[in-house]
Amino acid sequence: MSSSVPPESLSAQPPPETKAPHLAPASTAAAGLAAVAKTATYGLFGVGPVKGAKLLLEVNQKDGFDCQSCAWPSPDGERHTFEFCENGAKAVADEATPKRIDRAFFEKHSVADLRAREDYWLNRQGRLAEPMVLRPGATHYAPISWREAFALIADELRALPSPNAAAFYTSGRTSNEAAFLYQLFARQFGTNNLPDCSNMCHESSGAALGESIGLGKGTVKLDDFLEAGAIFIVGQNPGTNHPRMLSTLEEAKARGVVIVSVNPMPEVGTERFKNPQHFMNPLKALPTLLGKGTKMADLWLQPRINGDLALFKGLMKEMLAAEDAAPGTVFDHDFIREHTQGYDALVADLRATTWEATVEDSGVPREQIAAAAWVAIRSKGTICCWAMGLTQQPNSVATIQTVTNFLLLRGSIGRPGAGVCPVRGHSNVQGDRTMGIFEKMPDSWLDALDAEFGFKSPRPHGFDTVQAIKAMHAGAVKVFVAMGGNFLSATPDTEFTGAALRKCTLTAHVSTKLNRSHLVTGRTALILPCLGRSERDAQQGGEQFVTVEDSMGIINPSRGKLTPASPHLLSEPAVVARLARAVLGARSTVDWEGLAGNYALIRDHIARVVPGFEDFNRKINAGIFYLPNGPRDHREWKTPSGKASFIVAPIPQRSFAAGEFVMMTIRTHDQFNTTIYGLDDRYRGVYGGRRVVFVNEEDIKSFGFQQGQIVDLTNRFGGVERVAKHFMVAPYRIPRGCVATYFPEANVLVPLDSVAAKSNTPTSKFVIVTISASLDAEAALAARRAEARE
Repeated sequence: MSSSVPPESLSAQPPPETKAPHLAPASTAAAGLAAVAKTATYGLFGVGPVKGAKLLLEVNQKDGFDCQSCAWPSPDGERHTFEFCENGAKAVADEATPKRIDRAFFEKHSVADLRAREDYWLNRQGRLAEPMVLRPGATHYAPISWREAFALIADELRALPSPNAAAFYTSGRTSNEAAFLYQLFARQFGTNNLPDCSNMCHESSGAALGESIGLGKGTVKLDDFLEAGAIFIVGQNPGTNHPRMLSTLEEAKARGVVIVSVNPMPEVGTERFKNPQHFMNPLKALPTLLGKGTKMADLWLQPRINGDLALFKGLMKEMLAAEDAAPGTVFDHDFIREHTQGYDALVADLRATTWEATVEDSGVPREQIAAAAWVAIRSKGTICCWAMGLTQQPNSVATIQTVTNFLLLRGSIGRPGAGVCPVRGHSNVQGDRTMGIFEKMPDSWLDALDAEFGFKSPRPHGFDTVQAIKAMHAGAVKVFVAMGGNFLSATPDTEFTGAALRKCTLTAHVSTKLNRSHLVTGRTALILPCLGRSERDAQQGGEQFVTVEDSMGIINPSRGKLTPASPHLLSEPAVVARLARAVLGARSTVDWEGLAGNYALIRDHIARVVPGFEDFNRKINAGIFYLPNGPRDHREWKTPSGKASFIVAPIPQRSFAAGEFVMMTIRTHDQFNTTIYGLDDRYRGVYGGRRVVFVNEEDIKSFGFQQGQIVDLTNRFGGVERVAKHFMVAPYRIPRGCVATYFPEANVLVPLDSVAAKSNTPTSKFVIVTISASLDAEAALAARRAEARE
């Protein structure tokens, strides 16, 4: 068996920790005073009390800037004075830090030294202040002018044998304006190689919903949560990943909405919530402080990892039995007849599916399935929300389509208080796709782009993220340019991905903070520092603003308020425009300089290319606006049949060898995506570290492990041995045979070739691992402590 484990000095993984984490009681309610304290620590004291307070008052306000973290929408009308959450405050403070990384920092620290540092340490060093280059054979980054940096990239790109030997990656933080310019540049250069972070998260949602309802986006608005009868939260941890959602759920609860949580792990955010806004209300402050918090989920279903498809089949089987007992009282036959196709095949499949298989594969007792089904039957309208817990499984697309079937049976799409709600994780990941960041945009979209700019864009599909990594590893892609993000830490199979990046002739990253992707590089590497979203963007045409699209298809303006962290920073649109001019020269007739100087001109182009953005500038200058949504607004289904489709899928058949576990990766409460803000996860009772594996107590006993024991995790998919070392065993209420670990530390175990059918999304929520005692843990910890002292 081959191994993907390199010498530690060349490892692409985060280094082992200097000390093991420790366990202590977890929070019993989400948010509360602890969230207020954390917000003060990060948002006020970390930035400065006056500056921090002013900045936080601008977050998610209509004349302020959009939060850099999650994509949960803000209210259409009046907004709270404090329209942010604890993790939003962390994101804002992280960007507004007074610390700076300049040439003196890189003179002091070699790349090898930085690679040996933990991600938490790297992020704490501050904002990148000037362009830097790592030349072939160099041990340290050195300063480079913007002109030289763009010329270097241009030389590398023009030397390629084909435009398809380059890949242009996009992070979900990138604004609509920057994303539109970026895809235009890539396509004028001649490639559709536009991998993005959506390939690793909600690609499965888009693929599933596109086939089922003709639109790869959600179909609800915030007001629908208050009009629903039931809300199912599936494979999602809103308390950490979308904390502002808890306020919406609390308001829904007050109106009598029933909430069902579906998750292999208990999450405090779906158990109890202490709304920090209540501390501003004299009538609510003391009860909130002294009470247990609002009870959120009325019912928690705990499927085993990847048991969701079987569970939702069980829900529909129970609903079918109730419909058989009282025909016409459960299913919405008028809706089914007028708006759907495939109903008979679905019913036949449900009748053929046994309860034994349903219960066994889901891991949920039949009586609990029945209880949840009756919640839906009694509901006047049902919303299903989900996140990575559904989208990163081998059968993710089929699972999401099964959830959609569940809603279609009762006509719960296209009316108030009902619909699908894939909750996006990053603030503009949905908007980037709308702007054309996709390796296989429809020909009709590309035709409009071509007509607007007078060129012929390439039609062959490009590489998504997984394909781009393989192409780099094979030598087919030689230049990798990333617009934001932390590609190495966000992607699967860390050592393989690291080796792929090292085979490039050039890797270039547009970034605000130092991260691990800057340390595992091609032959030449560039760090191109850009403005953050909270910073003023002054261009030739005056002060500019950008726009983003949230999870519900709302377009919001975002106006930075802070003085930029350095005079050497460029905005993302300016980076793209100057790069495009350097690479394309007179070959492009686009007025790149004019677009970089006045973003309203970019929006004029968008208005003529992207459906739903007609009259863009007038709309956004008047405030927020919604993009058209056929299924939600008109029960219009852009599918081949012109109807919503019931799509049938079998229950997955899984078998495991003795000693194998199914692992899923998760976040701590002190991180956002790959950014590590701290080393605690108070919602799960983990403090002072991140290398933890959560294991069922009975499994700990039966396999002879002990709480606090240091173990190694191994995956052997495809005959390759992948090892993540030195994880501490932590008992947790997780189904037997299942374990959970934090990413990016455990990403090394996620095989690049293990992907979801149809979406090609890495299966970070379904990784087969074995666990063994770590034989070198104490020696490694001692060595790391000695290094830290030095």
